[in-house]
Amino acid sequence: MSDDEPPNWDFKERDIAILCELAEDPQLSSRELTSVLKSEYDIDVSHVTVSESIRRMRDEGVFREAIIPNEEYYIFALFEFKFNTEHFAESWYDAMEHIREDKHTLFFFLSDGEYQWKTVMMFRDRQQVSKWIHNCYKEYGDVIANIRNSAVHNVLKFRTDPRIYEDLAEDGREQ
Repeated sequence: MSDDEPPNWDFKERDIAILCELAEDPQLSSRELTSVLKSEYDIDVSHVTVSESIRRMRDEGVFREAIIPNEEYYIFALFEFKFNTEHFAESWYDAMEHIREDKHTLFFFLSDGEYQWKTVMMFRDRQQVSKWIHNCYKEYGDVIANIRNSAVHNVLKFRTDPRIYEDLAEDGREQ
């Protein structure tokens, strides 16, 4: 599977249970998962089957693995980018690539409205935030008309809720 293709996966009850449990505790071993599947879901499979299912889902791109640092080590900022359309055509790609590949960028996405690029970025302190904005304007000010940034205070939830995977089972039943 390439990065440009969406995953092609037919979810079994076992797969959804595995995803739920890994979202709750990503450190579970396949042996531990086998035990949880039996006790919590009445699914009786070997740890080899569980391990193979995880590997195949990972290879197909059903889920992504990322190391995300504890939020106590960083401050988070939401950046929203407004374009200078006069120079957009010749400079947008370099600016986008710079932001996407920057070490501070945790999450980068497109949206509608005036501010069409948005990022959640991580920094050690507010001074780093200011310096980053300054350097971004220096380098890409011809394409970026404005950067609106918001400090993210008191991160209250920073994880995937395992219940989200229950929607995958519901989608399968609706078809």
